[in-house]
Amino acid sequence: MTDPPVRAMSQLVAPRGIVRIARRPVGWIAPGPAPAGSQGRPELDPEEDEDLCYLTGDWRLFQKQRGHRWSLDDLVTAWVAIRRRDPQAVVRVLDLGCGLGSVLLAVAWKLPHAEVVGIEAQLDRAAMGRRSIAFNGVAERCRIIDGDLREVVADLGEERFELVTGTPPYFPQGTGTESEKPHAAPCRFELRGGVEEYLAAATRVLAPRGEIVVCTSALERERVLAATRELGLHLREHWDIVPRDGKAVLVGVDVLAAEPATELTRVLVVRDRAGAWTPDFQAVRTAMGLPSTPPTQPLSG
Repeated sequence: MTDPPVRAMSQLVAPRGIVRIARRPVGWIAPGPAPAGSQGRPELDPEEDEDLCYLTGDWRLFQKQRGHRWSLDDLVTAWVAIRRRDPQAVVRVLDLGCGLGSVLLAVAWKLPHAEVVGIEAQLDRAAMGRRSIAFNGVAERCRIIDGDLREVVADLGEERFELVTGTPPYFPQGTGTESEKPHAAPCRFELRGGVEEYLAAATRVLAPRGEIVVCTSALERERVLAATRELGLHLREHWDIVPRDGKAVLVGVDVLAAEPATELTRVLVVRDRAGAWTPDFQAVRTAMGLPSTPPTQPLSG
């Protein structure tokens, strides 16, 4: 059998879509559990317009080749959410507007005993998320509920979650040009509410002593603080995420709780002025099962 063709030395062309090849430093081995793989199920191969990319450790995520894709925002949200949690603890997690399931799965990878539930209004994105859950072999503890989060939380009844995460869209409608791609526009523009609605939904299902972790645009800082006050929440941590030393803050990640707490403000700079990952961001990558240094050769595993 001949090797499949390689495109740009980082991806294999599968019968229908693209399967990304790992680009890793020599000798680096992915930590954490291995994914279950496609298991001979055709629906767990990428479709023609999809790629099966790496997420954290050896776990994978289905995403569109063009359109909204998982990014730094998802990585830092998941990291802030799990950074002080015991990996062995049994915990219930809810990810609001989970999209493809990137935050949901990153949290599930780091917390192997967690039950993780996502809510997603875009049915096709939710379906892709379920395929990723199946590919990684965690369907027994991870699930996605179809629907608008503003309505679904009302149907959860007495269900409560020790951790609620969310990455609301960053822009109110009318503040920019909305993409014609069906996947992209709801991810960036508040077609179904913004941070206020996310926090209100999270508050309804938050367990006693639970935490809400939300990622928002730096431009929406005052809205986050106003919603926090309105809902009677308290700020535990605020993270300013700076893409490169000397640049403005890109997004903020807030840790909120119903109980009063000491407020801490922290800064995470992703790259230094030369463009290299900072030691702090290298630590984030290590914690989330990603190489802390770039690959030293095109392909290493």
